[in-house]
Amino acid sequence: MSYVTTQDGVEIFFKDWGAKDAQPIMFHHGWPLSSDDWDSQMLFFLANGYRVVAHDRRGHGRSTQIGTGHDMDHYAADAAAVVEHLDLNNVIHIGHSTGGGEVARYVAQHGQPQGRVAKAVLVSAVPPLMLQTEGNPDGLPMAVFDGIRAGLAANRAQLFHDFAAGPFYGFNRPGATVVQATIDNWWRQGMMGSAQAHYDGIAAFSETDQTADLKAITVPTLVLQGDDDQVVPYKNASVMQAELLPNATLKIYPGFSHGMLSVNGDVINADLLAFARS
Repeated sequence: MSYVTTQDGVEIFFKDWGAKDAQPIMFHHGWPLSSDDWDSQMLFFLANGYRVVAHDRRGHGRSTQIGTGHDMDHYAADAAAVVEHLDLNNVIHIGHSTGGGEVARYVAQHGQPQGRVAKAVLVSAVPPLMLQTEGNPDGLPMAVFDGIRAGLAANRAQLFHDFAAGPFYGFNRPGATVVQATIDNWWRQGMMGSAQAHYDGIAAFSETDQTADLKAITVPTLVLQGDDDQVVPYKNASVMQAELLPNATLKIYPGFSHGMLSVNGDVINADLLAFARS
């Protein structure tokens, strides 16, 4: 298996498929998952002639279960370590949920200054800020995130099952087609990682103000989200992202869930490909 070691000694697992001279697309996964969550997209873009790269965030999947650095700065630096190790250029970065925050921080602080980024895509992403504050009154109350922390500490396996079986994919909606294998795969990925990384990561995705990151990103950026996202409220995320990004295109999908990359992959993949080719 392929790993790169970061400056603080973390081994970051990554996948690198396709011709080395093809344009790279790098995928950044959500909490508490792994690069496996991008399997469908990686195979799709590989078949369309791209080089596809994805990594497991520190403490997630097959990467080192280190006890420190579970914050956006380290997430972005770890992504940069993969990019530099593979010497990727002209890269399209696609991030889902927490991975969208990772993309925003990486592009703003590493990718653009190094001249390595071509485009970015934020899918159901957490920036600019999920937490309700005086300056962000439409955010989610701290009690929501404290509840996730409490559930994780009490029974992580149950929390992950209920999250995947319910709001993540919209399987709790009347008439939804529930796919048990999708739930099982989400649970499998989550349980591969470190409970501490997942616990600390809640603060990273909910309390990190990324307004400055979004304002700094000048490359073309596609912003995608479903209007039935029960995890990241779209009016407080994608709409604000499009307002803050200097070069953004916004698309909202009626009725799509937070996990639309999996349950509506045919639609999303086609739009991602069109943006990549544009």
